[in-house]
Amino acid sequence: MSVSPFGAGIRCRCPACGRGALFRGFLSVVPECAACGQDLRAHEEGDGPAVFAILLLGAVVVGLALLTEVHFQPPLWLHAVLWAPLTLGGAVALLRPLKATLIALQYRHRREDYDAAG
Repeated sequence: MSVSPFGAGIRCRCPACGRGALFRGFLSVVPECAACGQDLRAHEEGDGPAVFAILLLGAVVVGLALLTEVHFQPPLWLHAVLWAPLTLGGAVALLRPLKATLIALQYRHRREDYDAAG
């Protein structure tokens, strides 16, 4: 049975078995899966998750801010009060599943890196 990288990423699970937790703490990847023993030290996601979070949040927040401005024309301070917490909360909420998804995609397409790490 093949594990979907997107399913494993959204649930923050091991890309090999889909059962074991991928993270210890908020963003620290476990060295190996507790369920299947897969060595997970070969991941190199870099700044990818943060870039994707910025691009996704930027599109959503700017679109919502423009719609709000056109329909309601609130003062600038209200824009700051509305969009700053949404942006911060969205970044925190998106970072973990995006990092897990990129690790799972890397595992699927560069499995030889994971096999050589053990």
